[in-house]
Amino acid sequence: MFFVNNAGYHQFRKIGMSKVYFIPASEDEGRERVTAKVRTLVEKAGLESRIGPKDLVALKIHFGEKGNTTHIPPEYVRPVVEAVKRKGGKPFLTDSNVLYRSERDNAVDHLVLAASHGFTVENIGAPVLIADGLLGSAEKEVEIRGQLFQKISVSATAAEAGAVVVLTHVTGHMNSGLGGAIKNLGMGFASRKGKLQQHSTMKPSVSPKRCTGCQVCIRWCPADAIAMAGPVALIDGNKCIGCGECITVCRFDAVKHDWRASSMDLQKRMAEYALGMVSGHDGKIMGLNFVLSVTKDCDCLNGTQTPVIPDIGILCGEDPVALDAASLNVIEAKTGKKLMDLSYPEIDPWIQIRHGEAIGLGSSTYSLVEVS
Repeated sequence: MFFVNNAGYHQFRKIGMSKVYFIPASEDEGRERVTAKVRTLVEKAGLESRIGPKDLVALKIHFGEKGNTTHIPPEYVRPVVEAVKRKGGKPFLTDSNVLYRSERDNAVDHLVLAASHGFTVENIGAPVLIADGLLGSAEKEVEIRGQLFQKISVSATAAEAGAVVVLTHVTGHMNSGLGGAIKNLGMGFASRKGKLQQHSTMKPSVSPKRCTGCQVCIRWCPADAIAMAGPVALIDGNKCIGCGECITVCRFDAVKHDWRASSMDLQKRMAEYALGMVSGHDGKIMGLNFVLSVTKDCDCLNGTQTPVIPDIGILCGEDPVALDAASLNVIEAKTGKKLMDLSYPEIDPWIQIRHGEAIGLGSSTYSLVEVS
């Protein structure tokens, strides 16, 4: 166990405003051009200053579910790997296993999937490690001073890394409204126990009027919490772990959450888990938010998704709260629409940002520095 004082890491914000660096970019420019822009951005943002010689540096990324095509491509990761190596750091790509049944629910299949999407030493210059071990139980307990938690369970590899770079594909999300840096840190670095703790209040239900009895949700439920009750499916709330997989796989809009209650709690829990990761790496953390190929749902969906807005660019900074606030702001500024209106209008993604501020994770007040 190690202890973090969330009053300390962001003390500098009392002195000066956090900077978020932004470079316009579009997939239409071609990946070689966008890769060059990533290289320019991390240099201007001072990523190398966060890395020490021989630091084992975790590059947190989502490798994309099998069949997903809009995740961050490996080409965009290589400039970050190169920047870490220039300072003598030892980079590795990482993610944790998921709760639901997937190619990403154990380390063996997860590694195979990552390689199939191009995340190999040959392509990016760094190996891939699964942060929470074979089945999600390799973890460290961290003490924080949150409003909901005093202790959290995070992936052992994430806790042990000397520095962290969080590479996030910004998307909408069916549970949290926003898949951003806070979610990537908080949910993405949690162990299986930590993920269950965050999802514990998310209890979906099935609408008998909409359910067709296809039983797809039953086959996908990781907790065996769904069974047929006559012609329709029924979720056992005592067994349900709240992972939301049934919502994702239902094609008849038959499974619903009480979004106003459960999403609010989930977002706050994610922010507190993110606090444990940020505060545990004082001055040794950086994030890149890719506002490219922004989709309604996150990269956990196993199929092709259509972006809901034109590409905007890439953001970089040390404060996950500022990064996510800036991502939502640039989307609205460039498109005239809020991300929630384009994805899940019933979910307010600013809940996680406001709670992050309240617990000392960061600040939504920032200075945007455009890089050319």
